This record gives sequence, structure tokens and C-alpha cells, in this order.
Amino acid sequence: MNWIILTVAGLCEVGFTYCLGRAKEVEGMLWWAWIGGFLVFTFLSMFLLMKSTQTLPLGTAYPVWTGIGAVGTVLVGIFVFHEPVTFWRLFFITTLIASIVGLKTIS
Repeated sequence: MNWIILTVAGLCEVGFTYCLGRAKEVEGMLWWAWIGGFLVFTFLSMFLLMKSTQTLPLGTAYPVWTGIGAVGTVLVGIFVFHEPVTFWRLFFITTLIASIVGLKTIS
């Protein structure tokens, strides 16, 4: 169950970076709405990370959490914000995914 909580925490990290990306594109009340989403996702992400580390080792949970956030944010950047897709970008994201899987496997 704590791996599921940790995964959701990582997805919330993707959510708060998505909100930041949208907030930089708008002004006024819409900016405040995206910043509100950023704050909600940030709180949820940190809270769920804290809950998952009650039983998972911190040295495993934190890298997995940041890895999910990093991979998800790069994918959102590519598919939503139309950031460039390069060989090296995909290569290093693939190695990051392999590292996350490796950490989960040994824990």
C-alpha cells in the first residue's frame, strides 16, 4: 500500500510542476487559480511522501518520489508544453526509470 501512496505522491509532484507551467502562461485570476493548484498538489505530494516513509526506507522512498516527479515532468513538458525531444534527453530519462525500478526491486 505504501508503494501506491508513494506513486501518488510522485504524480502529485508532476501535478504541481504542471500548474507552475500553466501559471507562467497566464495573468490575473487565472494565475491565482494555477498557483492554488500548485499549493494543493505540493501539500498532497509532501504529505503522501511523509506517510509512505513511515514504513518505507527514506533512502529509497525519496529517490523514487523525485524520479517519478522528474520523469513525469519531462513527459508533460514534451507532450503538453511541446519541449524538444532529443536522443540524450530520452537516454537519460530511460536511465532514470531503470534506476527507479532498480531501487524498488531491491527494497
